[in-house]
Amino acid sequence: MKKNEVPAIDAVIMWVDGNDPFHKSKMETYLAPTHSVNNKSLRTRYDQVNEIEFCVKSILKYATFIRNIYIVTDNQTPDFLKDQAKAQQAFPNVFIVDHKVIFEGYTHYLPTFNSRSIATMIHRIPDLSSSFIIFNDDVFLIKKVIPTDFFINDKPVIRGLWKSFDENVFFKKVKRVFLQRFNKIKLERAGHYKAQQLIAKKTGFHQYFKSHHVPLPIRKMTIATYLKDHQEDHLNNISHRFRHVTQFLPESLSNHLEIKNNTAILSNDYKLSYIQNYKKPFLWLKYKLRSAVKDEDKLFLCLQSLDQCPPEKLDFIKKWLQEKYN
Repeated sequence: MKKNEVPAIDAVIMWVDGNDPFHKSKMETYLAPTHSVNNKSLRTRYDQVNEIEFCVKSILKYATFIRNIYIVTDNQTPDFLKDQAKAQQAFPNVFIVDHKVIFEGYTHYLPTFNSRSIATMIHRIPDLSSSFIIFNDDVFLIKKVIPTDFFINDKPVIRGLWKSFDENVFFKKVKRVFLQRFNKIKLERAGHYKAQQLIAKKTGFHQYFKSHHVPLPIRKMTIATYLKDHQEDHLNNISHRFRHVTQFLPESLSNHLEIKNNTAILSNDYKLSYIQNYKKPFLWLKYKLRSAVKDEDKLFLCLQSLDQCPPEKLDFIKKWLQEKYN
């Protein structure tokens, strides 16, 4: 690399079209009899409203330094890329990567419906840059970003806050004692923050660095080296077709290893505008979107669970996205 030349940085998006009848049928084959493929809490992990199109367009518009965008899927293609001739012309650096490619040598663990299993393998994307950024399909760039928003001197900029483990939080301890007393303990959920706490403990921390729904900078070798040296953890993390309490969050694995090795730049500013509650008044939604764009400190927007947004508000949001990114 020439002096002052910026290293290549790619973007990776894991995506599924849960509305696809074939995908639903495939999932039903592996669901326990007590679970329904139409369960609301399950559906919101898989259903989509084509927001990935605007995630991709936001990267192309505001992160012009990104070399390639890889969309990791299970034999699916987003609507805006289905016309191959138009896609090659309009999106020449956007590529579909099938699960079978990244699970080569481990395809007996497919099909998988588990984003944690998939994320554990995305460092195996062919020709992926040594430094890359993971996007959720519901995360959008809303302003121009530069490489140093994600990597400084090859160190990932990790956005988050230090938090105590749940068992060390007083009110959570009291709640657990109360539930135990009245025999109301529920099965442990494979929650997002639980998965972060799990890997923090595995990597020797007494607290965990809590990340949010923002683009996540990753160095390929950080994850690859750990998984090579911890085969049991690797296999457990890719063997569950649905989320499991023993799985860690691969992105959080990267975060904690970089912190442990003193190869991270920590920031407590998420630079994020986050919207999840679509039951609030229309005026609130409009205000949140308008203020996100006006606030110079906000670079990222997350519109989580858009599939659960009421039709009138969803139409407004999709029109807003179209006007911003088309």
